[in-house]
Amino acid sequence: MGLNVGLLRESFELVIEREPNLTHRFYGILFSRYPQVKPLFGRNSQEQQEKMLTEALAAVIDRLEDASWLEEKLMAMGAKHVDYGVTDAMYPWVADALISAMAEVAAADWSPAHQKAWTDALGAIASLMQRGAREYGAARPHAPPPAAHAGG
Repeated sequence: MGLNVGLLRESFELVIEREPNLTHRFYGILFSRYPQVKPLFGRNSQEQQEKMLTEALAAVIDRLEDASWLEEKLMAMGAKHVDYGVTDAMYPWVADALISAMAEVAAADWSPAHQKAWTDALGAIASLMQRGAREYGAARPHAPPPAAHAGG
């Protein structure tokens, strides 16, 4: 993937140390900038959603050098998000909101290098998730044409 793993981990730890509930700030930014996505989040409570995202981010950060794990997990996650109504156009919105939340928390400790590292990482994550969504969509069973159901 060619990601700056050290910088990603260091900045993630810095941000989480300063704001353990980073995902709460992320969702605030996401919903204020992109209110059209709010209806996609009705399955879980906000607290559950924030916890799931925090755990997913931590898992990805922990496994940044494990390409096969990342591919498997992120493609599966992308396939799942199809059923939630997530479209390709929404992935940059998520990256924008997450980077904004992290930059806000890191404040003066956020640099152009952090911005680039996270832009690259979230682009790679989105790419794997979108690939999983496409493959899932292609593999979904399609209903047979109505004539195939005719009894006669």
